[in-house]
Amino acid sequence: MSAVEPVGRLHVDQLRQALQSYDGCAEVAQRWGGLLADTFDRGGRLLAAGNGGSAAQAQHLTAELVGRYRLERAPLSAICLSAETSSLTAIINDYPPEELFARQVQAHGRPGDVVVLLSTSGTSPNVVAAARRARELGLTVLAFTGPRPNELAELADEALCVDAPHTATVQELHLVALHILCAAVDDARGQPTRRPTRKRLLPSNDAPPQTRPSTASPVSHIRLGRRRGPLVVIGDALLDIDLVGRVGRLAPDAPVPVVDDPVEHYRPGGAALAALMAAQDGHEVVLVTPLGTDEAAHQLVELLAGVHVVPLPYDGPTPVKQRVRASGQSLVRIDRGGAAGRIGDVPAAVADLLERASAVLVADYGRGTTAVPKMRELLSRLPSRCPLVWDPHPKGAEPVERAHLITPNQAEARSWGARYGVAHRDAVSDLASIRAYADGLASAWHARAVAVTLGARGALLSYGEGSPVVTPAPQVHCVDPCGAGDRFAVSAALALGAGQVLTEAVQEAVSAASAYVAAGGPAGLRTPVARLVDDAAPPVSAEELAAHASRRGDVVVATGGCFDLLHAGHVATLRAARQLGDCLIVCLNSDASVRRLKGPSRPLVPVEDRARVLEALECVDAVLVFDEDTPLQVLERLRPHIWAKGGDYAGATVPEAAALDRWGGQAVVLPYLAGRSTSQLVEVAVTSAPAERLERMDLTESDTTKETS
Repeated sequence: MSAVEPVGRLHVDQLRQALQSYDGCAEVAQRWGGLLADTFDRGGRLLAAGNGGSAAQAQHLTAELVGRYRLERAPLSAICLSAETSSLTAIINDYPPEELFARQVQAHGRPGDVVVLLSTSGTSPNVVAAARRARELGLTVLAFTGPRPNELAELADEALCVDAPHTATVQELHLVALHILCAAVDDARGQPTRRPTRKRLLPSNDAPPQTRPSTASPVSHIRLGRRRGPLVVIGDALLDIDLVGRVGRLAPDAPVPVVDDPVEHYRPGGAALAALMAAQDGHEVVLVTPLGTDEAAHQLVELLAGVHVVPLPYDGPTPVKQRVRASGQSLVRIDRGGAAGRIGDVPAAVADLLERASAVLVADYGRGTTAVPKMRELLSRLPSRCPLVWDPHPKGAEPVERAHLITPNQAEARSWGARYGVAHRDAVSDLASIRAYADGLASAWHARAVAVTLGARGALLSYGEGSPVVTPAPQVHCVDPCGAGDRFAVSAALALGAGQVLTEAVQEAVSAASAYVAAGGPAGLRTPVARLVDDAAPPVSAEELAAHASRRGDVVVATGGCFDLLHAGHVATLRAARQLGDCLIVCLNSDASVRRLKGPSRPLVPVEDRARVLEALECVDAVLVFDEDTPLQVLERLRPHIWAKGGDYAGATVPEAAALDRWGGQAVVLPYLAGRSTSQLVEVAVTSAPAERLERMDLTESDTTKETS
């Protein structure tokens, strides 16, 4: 019995760890349930297959659909291919083994049907062949697999991949997802009255709020497979013109600035700007927008390099927004083409386009595109097929139900909230007020989530109930925020289409929007957008940060050191260095460099962790690791305006001073905080350790040495 108990505990621990990702799994499985419900509504069917335990799960799934899961409803057409024993034996007798399921898919499947394939390895030849045959015949393939990468996940339209150490754990989590999928089918097919009505917005002050499981921490090892197809952007396109000049005097006849030698810069605006951003990121993009025949419309199309434009018939003028700017600031904006024209019939090609989209972004600028009945009908079908992100406008139509993510800014959230009578329930903070609006709008719109963008503060993500997820934005220098909302929405849509869950998509969007404004907003549109923060993506390099800051005329400060055990003295010095300029870059000794400088027992903390801690400090803008004994080479690359050293060099020549002279930089010395040093911390830690613990440590080291020798 004692030998069994550890095995049981290990199994339960592994399952518990995998179930920490339950919320991410639930989101994927629920969306698949909506997709299946839509397939059944159109007269389609489900085919399912797998081997061994996965075959039993495939049969389990089809049984729940042909019978019922929990709600009374009509039987649904679902066939388990691994349960057709006569067909299986006949096929294996006359055809190669990999045809076992593929031939049945060819016999039973029709374009538009769905195939669910289960394989814990993702490499079973007969399952992989079934996926390939299904794709050739125009069926949608959903795959349940183990860890990526695997062939089945790459072939599938979407894949739920569980990165667990044992097959049993993978199958157990697959079963959880299958049950959620069945529940979602039941809800979509049989219980429309269970949906919240538009009157239900928020609980009253004296009513306890409803709760549901938090979706704030989806674990990364469950992923929705990357969908194939373009990003489709639907909305109102504008033409933006910037007249950029110099201001050095006021007009003699009025107290207004005189703009000398203005130069015109043309760029797409509105939905067209969002489409161009995605295209410049390297994605296939299609823009569906009303397009007239005036000169502004022709200019707009010429600017959309890399974007395939599907025009909607339109008899009105193209809206033009012209800004007069100087020294990075807008002085006045002149708008033309304000009266919207009539939008004609939606071409049949749009429906086919939406069928193959990886994700759809609605960029509403309040000019009528989202109010066209046929367009709304097509959009309302999307949430069960692919991610739908909706960037709303106070003058536009309300989002369709079940949109995956709706992205108003604060002003838009308040405007829409007032329309629905959303109150902030005596909120004691601005964030609580925004959360109340977000919750109310998620309920009013029947949306899966609402992300209210907070400008420099990031974004607040609400699922309608429970605690919201707040994603802070990195501190960046913002000259022109125009287009930041489009950057946020398009990045979220791309992330969802690539298989990320909502919290990850919002993190990606906040990071991309911050990088966009840091690069100058629309002025830097031709520069590839890089993400600034986030564990999932590398930050902008220190060299790029230094070069960009120098071009802006900002003062770049650099400092260096080992920073082995970060203490109050380090923090005081770093804060003082940051106050000398506009950005601070820390040049950090690598582990090998520290060993050469400090001895074989150092560093105590590996360079990855040292860099992570430094980057978390508000006063540090970037960290650059170097492997040499001195930072001279990295200083040559960075060329900072100021190089800050610690107090040991007070009154002495800083070793790097000669290098800084070559580009006009200045070396300075900052005082240390008395009584703080890493060496002292190490000494105190060793001398204060109990003797018996030190003896055990010495014994362990001795034993290890004997074993090694």
